[in-house]
Amino acid sequence: MALSAINTFAGNPLDRAGDRRNDPDWLAEQADNPDALAMVIWQGKPLVEETNTGPRLAWLALKHARAVVPDRELFLGLWNDAPVFAVEVEGPVDPSAGPLQGLGGFPEMREAAAILPGPDAAMAGTAKSLFDWRARHGFCSACGQESETACGGWKRICAACGSEHFPRVDPVTIMLAIYKGGDEPRCLLGRQAAWPAGRMSALAGFLEPGETIEEGCAREIEEEAGLTVTSVRYHSSQPWPFPSQLMIGLFAEVDSDDARPDQTELEAVAWLTRAEAKACLEGTHPTIKAPPPIAIARTLLQAWVDGFDV
Repeated sequence: MALSAINTFAGNPLDRAGDRRNDPDWLAEQADNPDALAMVIWQGKPLVEETNTGPRLAWLALKHARAVVPDRELFLGLWNDAPVFAVEVEGPVDPSAGPLQGLGGFPEMREAAAILPGPDAAMAGTAKSLFDWRARHGFCSACGQESETACGGWKRICAACGSEHFPRVDPVTIMLAIYKGGDEPRCLLGRQAAWPAGRMSALAGFLEPGETIEEGCAREIEEEAGLTVTSVRYHSSQPWPFPSQLMIGLFAEVDSDDARPDQTELEAVAWLTRAEAKACLEGTHPTIKAPPPIAIARTLLQAWVDGFDV
């Protein structure tokens, strides 16, 4: 079943072939397919080319990609029955000035996501997350011995103890707190000190072991802003490949507007009416800048301006 993607990095069009990539012979057949394609990742950045219709991922024949990068590849899935891979170039030298000269450039992933078509950004984000996981999990967490890649890059196996390791995804709650008291409803944005001047966003935090999504949402809002949550409503989610998070977008009604930034996570907070939030999105608010377009926080803010409520 196809689902519409409303957040950047969602909407990967590939059939991940999760039931078939465990078969080494099947994977070898996909790699030998003359229609096999590969994207290129370097330092977490995708190879992007300019076309008459705008930027897009630059695709190489897998045979060509393997000539450039012989041992660093992942199987991403099937696209219209054609196998799709990703290869990772290592080293400090930009390959677009060397073996990939003339094929495109390597923008930072956030920059690329802002200009690529949605499906391209989703595929590139998936590849980045998998390569990041592989770079951080070269050794078995059970016995400390070096592990080996399997299942096209979706699993690592320790030859010493037999442990199997799989890519991890870290769940994060991200939420707009809504207060309905007073003359009209308002939403809460917070600001971290390290952000660009004026930037504010939704509150967010990692889920902890033994915690439900609702409990994590309530805990983060209480810790960061001193507010008590009375109800939670789900909106949407977003894969976030920095390195591999799942942002769980929520709306949370709170029982007070007495928000107090904790001065650890947040240095300031602001309550906005729908009109004020709309001005932020349009870039006309006098002091507050909205979250960037690729962030789910902006999706939540837009949804609230458009009438979504707890």
